[in-house]
Amino acid sequence: MRQNEQELRATFVKIGRLMYEKGFICANDGNISARLGPDQLLITPSGLHKGLLEPEHMLVVDMDGKVVRGTYGRSATLKPTSELPMHLEAYRQRPDIQAVVHAHPPITVALSIAGIPMADCLLPEVIVMLGLIPTTEYATPSSEENVRAIRELIRHHDGLVLQRHGSLTVGDSPMQAFMRLETLEQNARIGFMLAQLGVRNPLPAPEVEKLLAIRQQMGLSHPGEREEFCQVCGTCHAANQAHRPTLRSMDTAVPAPTPAFSQTDLRELVAQVVQKTLGS
Repeated sequence: MRQNEQELRATFVKIGRLMYEKGFICANDGNISARLGPDQLLITPSGLHKGLLEPEHMLVVDMDGKVVRGTYGRSATLKPTSELPMHLEAYRQRPDIQAVVHAHPPITVALSIAGIPMADCLLPEVIVMLGLIPTTEYATPSSEENVRAIRELIRHHDGLVLQRHGSLTVGDSPMQAFMRLETLEQNARIGFMLAQLGVRNPLPAPEVEKLLAIRQQMGLSHPGEREEFCQVCGTCHAANQAHRPTLRSMDTAVPAPTPAFSQTDLRELVAQVVQKTLGS
């Protein structure tokens, strides 16, 4: 094996364990891939617990999905992940990306089922590092339908929510793709807590504009995203026009705190929500 391939195999092992320890996957969920060159990918196998990977478990496939190397030792009977077509589609649509991570982060999945979008302007670090996070239409996992579901969105986004199925994040390395997964699930966690509190309080459009300028300076912007931020966050509107938040109103769920609450009641409510969300 080439040195960079050895390093990638070791990195896949580390990321698999991190995804499991952080609760982003369970059982044989999730998959990781990275480019080995213009015509080959290193990818995790199907059917194995990704928290228990060993370097020799990974397989090398070509851009048609055919295994070209890796059937030796303990990987002799292994096959590539069933989500290989989704990975291949991401690489076809984005020649710039070097790695793809698919996981099943539970809060992200829960919000997608509840119909609470992740494409919102809530957290400065998410706006700068990930941009907007769209949610795909529901598609059967490991299917051609799933490939079509990501096709357009992955061209201009580094993180996607797969409706009822998890997340897809990409990057210039497996570790960057994993870190974007962490950012995506943290965004979901905070969105979940806000939904329980009945609060929606996105950043004002002028503040979003400042963050987009930073994002552009860092070379993280994608074509067409300004228009998306305009539609979602009101960044193209005049200062006296309303910002367009997308975190849906929770009027039918947990009511928002009212002025009738005392400060003690409010603190107790928040403490209960945090305890239920994060555990004691």
